[in-house]
Amino acid sequence: MTSNYTSEFLEDVGTIASRLDRGQIDRMIEILVALRQSRGRLFILGVGGSAGNAGHAVNDFRKICGIEAYAPTDNVSELTARANDEGWPTIFVEWLKVSRLTAADVVLVFSVGGGDLERNVSPNLVMALRLATEVGAKIIGVVGRNGGYTATVADAAVIVPTVHPDRITPHSEAFQAVVWHLIVSHPAMKAVQTKWESVH
Repeated sequence: MTSNYTSEFLEDVGTIASRLDRGQIDRMIEILVALRQSRGRLFILGVGGSAGNAGHAVNDFRKICGIEAYAPTDNVSELTARANDEGWPTIFVEWLKVSRLTAADVVLVFSVGGGDLERNVSPNLVMALRLATEVGAKIIGVVGRNGGYTATVADAAVIVPTVHPDRITPHSEAFQAVVWHLIVSHPAMKAVQTKWESVH
């Protein structure tokens, strides 16, 4: 089976990688290094595929970097209870209130659009970020499109460039993984050797 799609998709990947804002990535690393030094906590928020990425990233930040990290979506019982009883828009903000989010903490958002109340897209992210802003927590993110609400309030945000309008979601979610793996493997962040790099 021959198709131009495979080549086009992979060419897009190369283009996106070349256009990522290195300065924003480095700023995220600076914020996370300071977070670890001050023994603050990292809360990673994502919906859909980004929620899966959040759970994976929690493991990496905890195991590789020694940062206390959590993703609300890892607790399906609390997540569904809050969605059922209180409503979808407040699932994250109420979780963060119980966790007593403070200025010592960082909120990391993985999102294709970054949240948009006017379009009613990921209002849960917007409400959580409003709380983060109120308490003075740092906000960082890896987002697609124009970055949405996340980009407007973040201390550092990597916006995955749109190189093809029909592939915004797969590219955005794929590059969430690229960016967080870059961060956790960065010499300033990596505290523990990963398994396969230690096997000879």
